[in-house]
Amino acid sequence: MELLDVFAVVVEQASLNKASQVLNLSQPALSRKMMKLEEELGVELFIRKGKRLELTKVGQLCYEHALELRHLERKFKQALVTYKATGKPSSIRLGASLTTLQATLPDLITFYLGEFPLTEIKLLTGKTHEIVTMVRENKVDVGVVASKINVPGLRCEPLFDDHLCLVLPLGHPCIDRAALNVKDLHELPMILFSKGTWYRVLMDELFQRSAVAPEVQMEIDSFEAIIRLVSTCKTATLLPKSYLRDDLIRNNELVLRNLPELERTTRTTSLLFAEAAAPEPAVRQFIDKSLAYFGG
Repeated sequence: MELLDVFAVVVEQASLNKASQVLNLSQPALSRKMMKLEEELGVELFIRKGKRLELTKVGQLCYEHALELRHLERKFKQALVTYKATGKPSSIRLGASLTTLQATLPDLITFYLGEFPLTEIKLLTGKTHEIVTMVRENKVDVGVVASKINVPGLRCEPLFDDHLCLVLPLGHPCIDRAALNVKDLHELPMILFSKGTWYRVLMDELFQRSAVAPEVQMEIDSFEAIIRLVSTCKTATLLPKSYLRDDLIRNNELVLRNLPELERTTRTTSLLFAEAAAPEPAVRQFIDKSLAYFGG
């Protein structure tokens, strides 16, 4: 690890002389370290052109690995500081509605644990009104819900706005139509969210405003199940844009169509937490990192 870190500095300074000054080593001592690293790896890391050093291809690979190890060491030391300060790993209790659990939390938690790997995350799920109650009764530290919430004593921080998209399997007759609007959903066979979920409420309000009545073949509360059944049954659905990652669309051979009326019908995913009490450091970090992740 030490040799790789020294090697990274040499690469970044592009000179043994400059690197020796940064590392506070004599140039001969630094040269010996680089020779030792090349001997241990059994490869040539540099091409020496006068006073200049150029990386070989394997040297570039070694440098990328050194950067990764440097990043991991920094995260590890940061986690140790937190552990020593509290005597235990940081802990966060999250509450999430089913839609945010499937569409938002996986990437967000991965991002957060990338910086704070020792954090223990406990998760409770429920409908949006249940998550509000959990936050209010201090059963969870932070709620993540697909809605804006206005409740006395709770603070709501918007993360991002989302809208629904029409999702079609390959071969569906609507794919080749030049333009689609919400009227084209009338009597269209569809698989939709279960009644009572936030996104289904959003859909039903849209259908009512537009005097549209799709042929609802199935009602399901799982993103994954809807995606699979759309492909299998060759029917249509409406899903939030935030869930529809490129790899998901590609792997399930689906096509997205943006209807003007859908783009104007948005829902905000938000963080919800108690306003009065100052949150624990780990909770504050999670809030700050979440806002940063979504550009807030």
